[in-house]
Amino acid sequence: MTAVLTEPQRPQRPQRPQRAERGAEAIEARVIAATLACIARHGLSKTTIDDVAREAGCSRATLYRYFGSKQDLVNRVVAGEAERVTTACRDVAGRSASLEDAIVAVLLVVGHELADHAALQFVAAHEPEILLPQLTFSGGDRFLGRAAHALAPCFSPWLGDRAERGTEWIARLGLTLWFSPTAPVSLTDAAAVRTYAREFIVPAIRSDAHLDSRKG
Repeated sequence: MTAVLTEPQRPQRPQRPQRAERGAEAIEARVIAATLACIARHGLSKTTIDDVAREAGCSRATLYRYFGSKQDLVNRVVAGEAERVTTACRDVAGRSASLEDAIVAVLLVVGHELADHAALQFVAAHEPEILLPQLTFSGGDRFLGRAAHALAPCFSPWLGDRAERGTEWIARLGLTLWFSPTAPVSLTDAAAVRTYAREFIVPAIRSDAHLDSRKG
């Protein structure tokens, strides 16, 4: 019998991302960072595409090629920042041992993000007419609904199918604490946030669960 020798197959090389894709991601990241810097310096209303292009070190045409318009750019920035904070919240909640720990950890992440976010702080202080419609009345309901949906996985290990309902309550109280000038608790004060969560947030969520079980 004659042995048939075959050439061994060469291992497939892993496909590398296209240079164009990597370049596009780098440009988008640079433009988003530039947009935040411009808003922190001038505010949202006064920030122009030219300002962002100059800050990012690219041409106006490049900006329009990737983002289309100033509104598209702002929408992308908001979505990206929301996703970044959501990821950080899910990360700390995933390392929490109890519902109270998760609530405290998430509120502290959000509190520090809000306090350290220069662009958001500028808009809140100098352009409230832009921010308030997004956080009050029907705009506030939409915001809380989106927040509840995004952050529900942080609390689902303890709340199960009631996670979104409980998360909306947590988000509502967190928003009130941040936005109220007379708030009794700073969202960057770990001890105060824990006391507040223990006395007002956790009991309300557990009471709500008890009422639901009685209805069933």
